[in-house]
Amino acid sequence: MIVIGADTHKGSHALAAVDEGTGRVRGSREIKADDAGHLAAVRWARGLDAGRVWAIEDCRACSRRLEQALLAAGERVVRVPPHRMGASRKGERELGKSDQIDALAVSRAVVKDGVEQFPVAYLDERAMDIRLLLDHRQDLIAERTRTVNRLRWHLLGLCPELERSIKRGALNQSRVLDRVDRVLRKLPAGARVRIAREQVSAIRGVTRQIDQLQAELLELVKAHRPQLLTEMGCGAVVAAILIGHTAGVKQFRKPSSFGLQTGTAPIPCSSGQRTQHRLNRGGDRQLNHALHIVAITRAQRDPATKAYLLRKEAEGKTTKGALRSLKRHLARRFYKLLAEPLLEDLQAANGNPITEPHAAAIPQRPRPQAAIEQITTAPCPMVCLG
Repeated sequence: MIVIGADTHKGSHALAAVDEGTGRVRGSREIKADDAGHLAAVRWARGLDAGRVWAIEDCRACSRRLEQALLAAGERVVRVPPHRMGASRKGERELGKSDQIDALAVSRAVVKDGVEQFPVAYLDERAMDIRLLLDHRQDLIAERTRTVNRLRWHLLGLCPELERSIKRGALNQSRVLDRVDRVLRKLPAGARVRIAREQVSAIRGVTRQIDQLQAELLELVKAHRPQLLTEMGCGAVVAAILIGHTAGVKQFRKPSSFGLQTGTAPIPCSSGQRTQHRLNRGGDRQLNHALHIVAITRAQRDPATKAYLLRKEAEGKTTKGALRSLKRHLARRFYKLLAEPLLEDLQAANGNPITEPHAAAIPQRPRPQAAIEQITTAPCPMVCLG
């Protein structure tokens, strides 16, 4: 069997095929990042070996269409985190950096650690919609923060007493913005006053968009994974992070694989007679952040969680160590919840009509009638879903 590494870019993809057992290079080529290029890649790969697995660097903004085309063609695809590719490239004899060197590093990273150690690519369109809306909301929050910071500097020059009286984060509230606007109206007209009033208006508009997106995310999560919202500490945004950044829990073979992705898997740092573990800074930090929010909320409000943390501290763990144990437990819990059948699948199995409140909010992607021609020599056709 061969492993085909892919270094993906906006306009082209570099491919490198190596033997799974020896790591010997079997071939390499570069394709265009379009339907014709995807078709050529599959034909080229099928001419190299009957058994193959595609290893794609996990940069889904660039690799998503290639993943879709390969999965539709019946190919086996795994995702390789960028840091694993970087570590593999350091061990190569060939110095420097190029697309072909990166593609070779991706394939050899999989050969070194084994195909089973990498998450399987899995397409979940609902999760992708949630992820896109979540990322857009985060961008708007960052934009609002920048505008608030600029407004505070102008208020410091116009009315220092007013600026000092505004608490951190208070400018996200409409009543505080109304008070600031009233003060600005009473000041003499000038460029700084004009800019400050425009910034107040901009903050209002962005805040409305943020609130609207949060409401949309809540409806999407209710229709997709309502069981997440029943967990203490897991609101609409946290649930959206878990769904969007997991991108289909089916890609993880077991809870420990999901724990590694969330950065909650313990890392041993033992020496001699001392046996202990340290913080894992790897994995998806957004998933880790979501679990941290749930853990902190439960530690403050849930009596059972408080008792669990006290028991762990009695066993000799530090406060942070007990919290890490809680996050590992939460990773296993949410893995089981995300692995449950979807609500729409259960409704379809029972023969009930599916009436989802969010159906109109999800944009329908037009699918081309003949995006990629059928491969006559292959057992199944290759169709581009993107």
